[in-house]
Amino acid sequence: MRIRLLGPVELRVGADGFATLAGAQRRAILALLALELGRVVTVDRLCEVLWDECPPASARAAVQGHVAALRKVLAGTPFELHTRASGYLLTGPSDEVDALRFEALTARAAGHARRDDPGADAEATALLEEALRLWRGEALADLPDTPLRTAAVDSLAQSRTAALLCWATLRLRGGTGAAAVAVLEQYVRTDGLREELVALLMRCLRQAGRPADALAAYHQARQRLDEELGIRPGTALRAALAEVLADDRPEQLPAAPPAPGPAARVPEQLPRRPVDFVGRKAELDRLDQDCGPDRPGDGPVLVVGPAGVGKSTLVTAWAHRAAVRFPDGRLHADLHGLAPTGPARPDAVLADFLHALGVPAGTIPADRPARAALYREHTRGRRLLVFLDDAADADQVADLLPEGPGCAAVVTSRGSLEDLVALDGAALLRLTALPEEDALLLLERALTPERVRAEPEAAARLTRLCDRLPLALRIAAARLAAQPDWTLAELADELSDEHARLAVLDADGTLALTPHLHLMYRQLSASAAELLTALAVHPGGEVDTLACAALLRTDSATAHRALGELAAHHLLTGTAPGRYGRTELVRLYSAGLLAEQPEARRRLLHERLADYYLAALQHCGFFLDPGQEDSDPPAHPPQALPPAVDIRTALDWFRAEEPTVRALVDATAVTDPERAWRLALTSGSLYYGASRFTDWLARARAGQEAAERCGDPVAVALLHNCRAQALVALERRHESAEAARKAVAATDAEDGPRAASARVRALATLALVTAMLGDSTEAERLAAAATSLALTSGNRRRLVDAKVHQGWVSLAAGDRDSAQRHSREARELLPPAPVTQVHLWSLLTEAQALPPTVRDDTADLAWHRLLAACEEAGLLYLHALTEQSYAAHLLARFREPEVGARLRTALDRFRDHDRQAGYRSEFTASLEESLNLRTGDWGAGH
Repeated sequence: MRIRLLGPVELRVGADGFATLAGAQRRAILALLALELGRVVTVDRLCEVLWDECPPASARAAVQGHVAALRKVLAGTPFELHTRASGYLLTGPSDEVDALRFEALTARAAGHARRDDPGADAEATALLEEALRLWRGEALADLPDTPLRTAAVDSLAQSRTAALLCWATLRLRGGTGAAAVAVLEQYVRTDGLREELVALLMRCLRQAGRPADALAAYHQARQRLDEELGIRPGTALRAALAEVLADDRPEQLPAAPPAPGPAARVPEQLPRRPVDFVGRKAELDRLDQDCGPDRPGDGPVLVVGPAGVGKSTLVTAWAHRAAVRFPDGRLHADLHGLAPTGPARPDAVLADFLHALGVPAGTIPADRPARAALYREHTRGRRLLVFLDDAADADQVADLLPEGPGCAAVVTSRGSLEDLVALDGAALLRLTALPEEDALLLLERALTPERVRAEPEAAARLTRLCDRLPLALRIAAARLAAQPDWTLAELADELSDEHARLAVLDADGTLALTPHLHLMYRQLSASAAELLTALAVHPGGEVDTLACAALLRTDSATAHRALGELAAHHLLTGTAPGRYGRTELVRLYSAGLLAEQPEARRRLLHERLADYYLAALQHCGFFLDPGQEDSDPPAHPPQALPPAVDIRTALDWFRAEEPTVRALVDATAVTDPERAWRLALTSGSLYYGASRFTDWLARARAGQEAAERCGDPVAVALLHNCRAQALVALERRHESAEAARKAVAATDAEDGPRAASARVRALATLALVTAMLGDSTEAERLAAAATSLALTSGNRRRLVDAKVHQGWVSLAAGDRDSAQRHSREARELLPPAPVTQVHLWSLLTEAQALPPTVRDDTADLAWHRLLAACEEAGLLYLHALTEQSYAAHLLARFREPEVGARLRTALDRFRDHDRQAGYRSEFTASLEESLNLRTGDWGAGH
């Protein structure tokens, strides 16, 4: 043989010499070309055998170098290596390639074995022995360990096993089975789960007069089948056992041996291996685990995810990688779960599977139950992989699942198929978008690494605009490949247009995203389809049940069911109980659906959403500021509100919904300015409680501009005051004073309760900031004016505001008694429960104003209760101020050992607050400086 592949790869160049084939990669290229002798091997396949799915940027150049070197060593041999457009072609005599010579010999042996003349068995035996002598160990033994090499080795090994079985059977028929015992024993040691091999060994041992060894071989095989596959011996083993046990019966010659060669190949129906598959290591490992011998159950693996996420590609790539573990075959069916013409019929798929498993067409039953029973019989005891792609529901899949623990089934679906999980014990694997690194790698594979790496920022932006979905990325890459003069930045700019993005990603043929979304949309119930359309008006990345109920104008249970249906079709993804996320591409698809609705319907949905958030903000804001402005009932009152019961739960809701509130204020500032300013005003106390000061200021500005568009002076005053409060929180006191003065001025010419209420708020804020700027006399005058106006107008809630601010102004002026009195009066105007932020601010002022004569235990009790209340409420800023104030109280009472710990706690709280607020407060800087200066003094108390 010139080229030897049935062992280490070798090339004979003379009578006794072998060429030096430098490196495993060069040997791999020669081996693949020889196995495909006379057929063109593409460069992609050569890269695959060398590097699998991760070829380097220099892969093609490396292949060219290896081919050039092989041409030199092939000179003087009967082989020639030719270059073709798509790859390379090796020509030469097939008898000089041992693997091809083996196939030819086994094919000739098969022909003799099928003949019915006396000498045919002897001729077939001789040919098979010649074929088997060509083997020098494992085929392709010294090549890189890639899936393509593994598949080739597996195919050659199956042909070798088939030849061995045929040879041993012929020996047994000829009465010389003893000659096959040693070879069969060697094979059984390495592949003891192949029952026909063990059965043949038992018969040969019996013929050799060794029935005890035959029984031992049976029991060893039975134990391995039980331990490794959890199955009992099949028909072949049981029949061999019966023959060994019936020694008193005359020996019967075995039936004609199976012919080796192509007829012995197992069904191979997997789709073509994807050429650009990247990443998904964790998911591949999970499939290995859930389809491996040590998997926890016998149920299928269910792979689910949104359209375009790469479910079929993942399973196909894994199935090729894992094919060697399923030597009895790989079955595949596209079930067309969402096809407009309807899903594939299970009975038709069963017929295809039975035919692939060797059942003659004429013997396949007509009805589905009988086909399913026959399918289970033919899969029982085998090691099969069944890949069911794009399933519609659990019923479609149920009869297609193979029988027995040696088999594995993987199902993909765009639905959740909960029944498959509940009834068939399916292991659920959810696919999400690719990590950014893998998304970029996919672009590099589809284009070139050089082109992608030349524009790193544009490439990253492109992956984000495609939601890092493999299908969308492939479409984008296809457009770039078709237009080599385009830059990645130019395509990213085109995709940045939200109105055109889906159209840009809808290419001709199978590469299109919108048709996949259409297929899922057509499967939705009326309420789920209505909700998917309505969600186009929702500006947030996440949606919750209550907002969806408001959009549908229904109860939360109905909305929950509609959301669950959208999630089941992977149009939404659950992120927390009652909360769902969505991709940008799904949001844009919803926008396209909404655009088809009448203008009045679109406007109604916008109003419903804004009214829900306005009502929800008022409800949750009450726990921060019970003195909110009165407002008219919303035109579209929601049926349910967030279940906030205290400050913490109110802030928890707001933190989750703040991105939506922010986007809603900005979006409605022009289209619906009255709702915009009301949203901005009502969210103020929640922004304050959540320490989102910078975001608060931005919303206050947007609300002020919206109020000015409405031409409502009182609304303008309220929003000027809101902006003043945000500015003072950000320690921009002079700007705050200016905004507060504008708020007061805006009410000068206005009368009525609304104007009086707005003026009280503005005067109180101006008093506070004036005190901060050091003018105590003016601050006290303003605070007294606010209180007097609140009393005159009879507005109890505004009186609470005025008293709270008057208490703080009195404290700043050094009047402890007045500070305590005003703060206590403010608290007494409020119901004792629920405890609001106003209660806690009043308690802080009262604690700060405690006279020096108060006993330590009495003072400590007040401080500790306040600190516990702040902790429970989750108010970072107030908690930090309270810790700092308590430290000052301890220092004034000469309790320095306790001060350091309190100041460090305060500093930690201020730092957390600063991260939320978007600025570094003066308190943080002061505390850092103080602690650095006095670390030694307070070390003992830390």
